[in-house]
Formats: sequence, C-alpha cells, structure tokens
Amino acid sequence: MSVPAGGSTPADNPPPAVVSMSEAAWPEGTRASDGAVPVLSRVGHDRGHLSRSLPDPTGGRPVRVLTVDSKRTVPVAEGSAGPRLIWDEQPELPLGAVYLGEADGIPYAAVRGERALTVSGRPVDTWAGQREVGADLGDLDAGLLVQAIGILEWHERNRFSPLSGAATTIERHGWVQRDPTTGTEVFPRTDPAVIMLVHDGGDRVVLGRQAVWPPGRFSILAGFVEPGESAEAAVAREVAEEVGLRVEDIRYVGSQPWPFPQSLMLGFVARADGDDTLRLDPDEIEEARWFTRAELLAGEGPRALPPPVSIARHILDRWLAGEF
Repeated sequence: MSVPAGGSTPADNPPPAVVSMSEAAWPEGTRASDGAVPVLSRVGHDRGHLSRSLPDPTGGRPVRVLTVDSKRTVPVAEGSAGPRLIWDEQPELPLGAVYLGEADGIPYAAVRGERALTVSGRPVDTWAGQREVGADLGDLDAGLLVQAIGILEWHERNRFSPLSGAATTIERHGWVQRDPTTGTEVFPRTDPAVIMLVHDGGDRVVLGRQAVWPPGRFSILAGFVEPGESAEAAVAREVAEEVGLRVEDIRYVGSQPWPFPQSLMLGFVARADGDDTLRLDPDEIEEARWFTRAELLAGEGPRALPPPVSIARHILDRWLAGEF
C-alpha cells in the first residue's frame, strides 16, 4: 500500500457506525501523555525484595490490601483530585495475599477476590482497570496497581510446574512457586515486546491499526521478541513483516510494564531506509499509513490516537514535540 507524501486526508478516517466495548476503552479525544516516563512505569514504593524471605514481611504491622477481580479491575474512589485505589485495611497479611512492598512505613499486598460495594466500610464508586484509570492515578497507586495485576496474573496462569506438571507450592509470599517433586523454584516470567515509532527522518510517521480495534484508531507498530533475538533485531523484523519497510538508526526510548497478561513493552524509534512504500501483512495489520506531524498536531489525522496510559502515546507525543 502506498500513500502520497502529504499523508492521509480526513476522508480516509470515516466515523464508526457503532460504539463497541473496545472503543469505550480507547475513546476519542484522549489527552496527551505527560511526565518524564510512561505512566505505568512510575514507582512510588519499595518492593521489599529482601523482606519476601522473612516469615512476616510486614513485621507485624497492619497492611493495606488491594482486591483484584477476575477481570483485572480494582475498587476505585473518585475525588476532586482524581481517582484513587481503595485499600482494604487488614491487621495482618492475609493468607494467600501477595506482598507488594511498602511506602512510608505502610506494607501493601494484593489478593484475587470478588467485587463488593464497599471496602473497609468505604463505598466503591467503580471497579476499573489499568486502561481506564492508570494514567490518572498518583505515582504510588499506579506502581502498586501494575505490580499487583502482573503478579496475580502470573499465579493464575502458572499453577503447575513446567517440568513435572505437578501443582506448585507458593513461597516467599507470592514471589516463588516450587515444584514439589523436583524442588525446582519457578519465578515470575515477563514476555518482552517491542513497540516502535517508524519515521522518515523528516515530518512523517507510520501509524497502523489491527482489525480488532475500533474504526479510525491508529497507533505505532509493535510485536513480540522471539527466542534468541535482540530487541533491536525484533524491531527491524517486525517492521519488515508488518509494513514491508527496512529501518535503520534504531534507538531505545524507554519501557513500560503491560500486564495483559505479562508483557514488558520496550519502546524504540527507527528511521525508514529506502523505499517508503507500505506493503502490509493482512494477518497483522488491517491498515497503515504515513501521517505528517502537521496533520497529527492539528487533529486532522486518525480519528483517535492511543490513550495516555500507553507507552505508544508517550513515544508519539515525544516525536510530535521534536525530540526524535
């Protein structure tokens, strides 16, 4: 697929006929990202790595516990300063809870549980997930939320030893599973993925969309790192596979945890080299186009860009600001 140097036109992005669930999670008119790092990369607590080996990592102190339901949503209270998580105040670490660490002398933990109308006597305004509230939470809540969901998803999907198939036992307050037949320790796993902004060295950028996304929604390209492959090699391979471009000057930008269910997004920018004609892999990309910086800044490009909770928006906004 080839697009003129001027980019696309508004007619290329017709309005959607129906509002879907995925469209609600990726609304039009989302604000730009802000901050020095992607929003889900913020940290406001000490993970307490050494404390995990203690009989009681909380040291006997009361603990704040976050309930995460099967849909990865958590209890949220809305306030004038924005949303905040509602923590269940417990006198001690509950059985089966995963220890998250501490901040300002207060231990934190997470459990899988069911939705409720109140938590510790406080009304719950809504149950929401990272996509909905991650960008609006404070640093402490944002860092604890992404950690809680990531570690609980690992437990949900890895209940048996990959060596023997035996049901594992949980140790170190949720941070190790042990194969009871071989004694082997099994640690949490993270899948590396690359997400890359491809530009032409000037004022054009490639944005694409998958068929499952709402109509008119575009983002930068992404894909998983394969075994035995560097992140930079994955960038070059994925771009070639998805849109048929050869890239060079591949530069690392930053990373962001993305526990859907267990990815770490490694962000890059890369410059297209040679022929700029887009040749799409129809199994990966439904549409892809060159967009100009001017039309994106003027709001004349895609119907919607990625929301600020995504590292995709963080990288794109930095490119729009002329950083790359």
